[in-house]
Amino acid sequence: MVQVRAQNAVNEDGSVNQESWLNEIGPQVPGLDIQLLRDACDFAREAEERALASENVWIEGVSSYRTGLEMAEILAELKLDPESIIAAVVYRAVREGKTSLESVATHFGPVVAKLVEGVLRMAAITASLNPRQSMVMGTQAQVENLRKMLVAMVDDVRVALIKLAERTCAIREVKTAPEDKRYRVAREVFDIYAPLAHRLGIGHIKWELEDLSFRYLEPEQYKRIAKLLDERRLDRQEYIKQVMQRLRAALGENGIDADITGRAKHIYSIWRKMQRKGLDFDQIYDVRAVRVLVPRVADCYTALGVIHSLWRHIPREFDDYIANPKENGYRSLHTAVMGPEGKVLEVQIRTKDMHEEAELGVCAHWRYKGTDTKSNSNAYEDKIAWLRQVLEWHEELGDIGGLADQLRVDFEPDRVYVLTPEGHAIDLPTGSTPLDFAYRVHTEVGHSCRGAKVNGRIVPLTYQLQTGDQVVIITAKNSGPSRDWLNPNLGYVNTSRARAKIVHWFKLQARDQNVAAGKALLDRELSRLALTAVDYTVLAERCQQKTVEDLYAALGSGDLRLGPVMNQAVALIEPERSSEQLELIPRRHAGTKPGKRDVQILGVGNLLTSIANCCQPLPGDAITGYITQGRGVSIHRQDCPSLLQLAEREPERIVQVSWGEGQKQTYPVDILVRAYDRSGLLRDISQLLLNERLNVIAVNTLTDKQDNTADMKLTIEIPDLNALGRLLSRISQLPNIIEAYRQKAGS
Repeated sequence: MVQVRAQNAVNEDGSVNQESWLNEIGPQVPGLDIQLLRDACDFAREAEERALASENVWIEGVSSYRTGLEMAEILAELKLDPESIIAAVVYRAVREGKTSLESVATHFGPVVAKLVEGVLRMAAITASLNPRQSMVMGTQAQVENLRKMLVAMVDDVRVALIKLAERTCAIREVKTAPEDKRYRVAREVFDIYAPLAHRLGIGHIKWELEDLSFRYLEPEQYKRIAKLLDERRLDRQEYIKQVMQRLRAALGENGIDADITGRAKHIYSIWRKMQRKGLDFDQIYDVRAVRVLVPRVADCYTALGVIHSLWRHIPREFDDYIANPKENGYRSLHTAVMGPEGKVLEVQIRTKDMHEEAELGVCAHWRYKGTDTKSNSNAYEDKIAWLRQVLEWHEELGDIGGLADQLRVDFEPDRVYVLTPEGHAIDLPTGSTPLDFAYRVHTEVGHSCRGAKVNGRIVPLTYQLQTGDQVVIITAKNSGPSRDWLNPNLGYVNTSRARAKIVHWFKLQARDQNVAAGKALLDRELSRLALTAVDYTVLAERCQQKTVEDLYAALGSGDLRLGPVMNQAVALIEPERSSEQLELIPRRHAGTKPGKRDVQILGVGNLLTSIANCCQPLPGDAITGYITQGRGVSIHRQDCPSLLQLAEREPERIVQVSWGEGQKQTYPVDILVRAYDRSGLLRDISQLLLNERLNVIAVNTLTDKQDNTADMKLTIEIPDLNALGRLLSRISQLPNIIEAYRQKAGS
């Protein structure tokens, strides 16, 4: 039976004296509206009374009303805000179906309803635990539940604190429950919520959860240690009393006003130390322990000196958690000395503020998300600090070796958090793909990656991961990375770490292979984009390579990315621009709005421009203008055969032009696609164009039945050369595609 622990809050018949309870809880919660809390108590009690009269509502056997009051008491001790207290009072009524979230939102507002909803999501962990099974992180159910828990907690830390209070009540309740239920609740509390309390630095809840869980998980060990403690309790108490008197006098002589108390050693911590160090009960130093609370940090070290002058310090039994706090913020001095009668004594020394932090943890000094009206940035920092705590807690549930160090990185605002199959959280930049994830886990996992599952479904390697995704990498033996992974147009990898690992792998391959692969890559891209007349020697120099072969090798190994090389190729065949350039207004498609500086031209006034149909130049192509009669300036590619003939006949009409800045216009381009014929080929290409948001002007398809191939010519409106390169790369990735390239001028 749940016991309401507030003094004078229980009547002689065992019922709750609600007004007395309100009078005791109210002063502990600053800003609390007592009438609103009274309404919440009435709401929870009436929901329980209606449920008792109904046969269609789950009745657990424990009063949801009493549980709500006890949860509120725990949260009041943790100094939580009024919304959390009210959410705690009504939570169990909602969880057990005695009332609805909508009703909570109507009576107490959206903030309280959202807190209750978050705790309900965390309750999914309880539902899937096997009564006789330890927390197995690798199971699919547990991974999914941990994902839900992570997302819920990151949204608002108060959700986790309310759940901690609820589970504390649950472990207290099961003393008279059936053995299977005791074991199930204890297993869950020990594996999940005690580590969570530790990460939040809430010491007194952590110790209670560990001791009560240990009592039901290892009953024989618990009883043995409890018996050993009880047998020597009176002697230990008298010994501690004498130590406290002597220590108080010594500190007073040194001008230190200290509060000194005896500290009870928890049963689970004794057993854990005995197991970890292979010690007998008599060898546990801190069964006899005192705690010294002083006003200032300097007094901590003065007190330490006084203690070491009174009794001999035991080597290797001193920890300075003030200079080196624990990950959860815990600060204190710990020392062990050979006390009176030659008995080992542990002493903890801390300030009163440190003691409050040790007992309340994050609750002692955090600002709730959304309540910091003075500074939104501070509220955001609190959320980020909590996110780090959650990630560290995941590390505690399962050792992930060297990866743990990499998880402790400075937080970047734009990141996603995903889970491995074992449930470990990994942070990646926004836009990361399964390949980025694979290389983050391990280099060899990345090299051998051949596919990925996200949340149980096969996804392409270009899929962009979202926070909360669970990722499984499919690998193949004796395989290596693909050179396509380095093509930025394809979107396989988006992190510098993954790209560097892939580049390094190709560097280790034979130079001859890199040269051949680089040459094929460059020739194919130049041919696909119909960029001719490129001087490879000059191109190598511009790319800071000594020879053309070095250029090929750098491309093949991944040292050079294809995009910058193509930019240099375009710049190489484009004439130098003059500073004396005038603006031209080009001819536009119907319905389009004028852009800024589509084409710039030297030495000619404000004329119309038009894109020549014979070669269809794109922004990025090297271009030349031809002054027509009555149609302004016709813009050609420099290698256009028609332009070369015009230049021979009428060189005086040739003008230098260049692409301006801020292009908004699109340009028609002919693309040729050759593929093995299959059902749905045109549909797949059309869908790709739709995804790229490109407009198709014309399509012409010719099928050869003899060799079962299809030749397609598509006229597409393209904004620039980069978009064309990306489109050709993605068309080439479709099934059955033989080649895709831009039609050469004059062909």
